Amino acid sequence: MDADTLRTMLEAINSGDMSVDQAIERLRGFPYDDIGHTRLDTHRALRKGLPEVVFCQNKTSSQAVEIFERLSQHHKRVMGTRASPELAAAVQSQLPNARYDPTSRLITLNSEKILSPPVGSPYALVVSAGTSDQPVAEEAAQTLEFLGSRVERAYDVGVAGLHRVLDQRELLFNAEVVISVAGMEGALTSVVSGLVSCPVIGVPTSVGYGASFDGLASLLAMLNSCAPGVAVVNIDNGFGAAQFAYMILSRIQRNTV
Repeated sequence: MDADTLRTMLEAINSGDMSVDQAIERLRGFPYDDIGHTRLDTHRALRKGLPEVVFCQNKTSSQAVEIFERLSQHHKRVMGTRASPELAAAVQSQLPNARYDPTSRLITLNSEKILSPPVGSPYALVVSAGTSDQPVAEEAAQTLEFLGSRVERAYDVGVAGLHRVLDQRELLFNAEVVISVAGMEGALTSVVSGLVSCPVIGVPTSVGYGASFDGLASLLAMLNSCAPGVAVVNIDNGFGAAQFAYMILSRIQRNTV
């Protein structure tokens, strides 16, 4: 249930195209739908502007299938994160329209076409330090695309070859928000934030040798950045960074309409 769906329902009641009883039946699972193992927050899209997303890790295939089926009754688009190939196959066997990307590990189910953002609309730039960071970067980029935002990418531009990120300065300077994805020592985020005037969201990844401590080193480096304007999400949390960036872009678009 989101604002557009609720508005359509109220207009249908007002015009006589929908009875009050029919509306009550539609709202029966509002504000949450209890399916036993899970309580689905069907109110979230109306409250936050973003629907609930399925965190697939550690869920059984049967749980994931039931959650996707039920959420698709409430929302036109459903997304799941951290899905294994086996879980994705189980969902697709029951919901053939579901799409799975093995790089980002995202499952998406759309009952409507996602319109491309207008040319020239504000965009988020997703930069990554190395090819090994791409799964987290793609989780961020594809989440933003699922939400309808314009996304640009600049991958494998880490500070081991500083000229690579400097070559992306036009994309950097024109972005409204940058998501910087980096493992090892996480230096890319500080470098990027020192170049741009927009907010930078640092995403540390668990990529690196032993002393990187599965992303802890890059997390601490980003938290201790001396460059201003950096916010940091948890290790490997491309999804969380995308949600944050989407909120920034939504505010910009709302204020420019």
